[in-house]
Amino acid sequence: MEDCRGDEKQKQGRREKCRGGCERPASVCLCDVLPSEALQTSTHVIILQHPHEVRHKLSTVPLLQKCLRNSQVIVGRRLHIGSSPILDAICSQSDAEKSKCWQVLLLFPGEEATDLETWISNRAQSGMPDHPPQNENENGGILVLLIVIDGTWQHAKEMVKASMPFLSSINAFHVCLPYDRNTQGHNMWNSDLILRKEPFGGCVSTMEAVARSLRILEPTPFAVEIEQILLSVLRAMVAFQSHNLKPMKPRPRLHKKGHCPTARSSKTQVCIL
Repeated sequence: MEDCRGDEKQKQGRREKCRGGCERPASVCLCDVLPSEALQTSTHVIILQHPHEVRHKLSTVPLLQKCLRNSQVIVGRRLHIGSSPILDAICSQSDAEKSKCWQVLLLFPGEEATDLETWISNRAQSGMPDHPPQNENENGGILVLLIVIDGTWQHAKEMVKASMPFLSSINAFHVCLPYDRNTQGHNMWNSDLILRKEPFGGCVSTMEAVARSLRILEPTPFAVEIEQILLSVLRAMVAFQSHNLKPMKPRPRLHKKGHCPTARSSKTQVCIL
């Protein structure tokens, strides 16, 4: 009897999942905002997702993969031979072959990264097409592969560092979107596109990063349409999340023992240990 009751409680505790396409809990279904068919892009997108993010409730990767046809998710802490058939094929090519067939881009903020719009501008000035071809027979056959890192800021840095030997072997070029380390990051209450607190200005979710990048990489007017569709899905996701959360009062700043601030005025200062 106890086992039966336990099974009943477990079934009652489970949230019914939507079977229409989004595979989210039925109470937060996003099927209405998903494109009827996965979007066809000339840019190939590979997402390296940290294992901790796979079951995270606020991960945007599952919906992003449903929106984009030319996308692949690799769960792991680094890229290596065997991670992806496409990456393995590129790795096996000579440098001359790689330069003729693929342009691999690593999207991640960093001092050595080139702004993505600047990269596009330099590409156009060098006489190359300003957008990737739909297939190998168009515009010289050079396809663009965008590698995106999905994880917390600390995890993402570790994943990029661990993947560098492989990224170097496929001649990945380091690009980024605008960011500012000197600016405090926003949270859900500051924007309708933010699901988690940003470590600094310009850090965005994986879905927003891909949407902004495809607007730059894809040919117009499709680029704007792709960006708008992806951002509408993200906004709907944020709206559901913000509706079920209440603003939290900022917690008092804690000071280490022995490092209490000294009183500089007649007002009493309290140190929380």
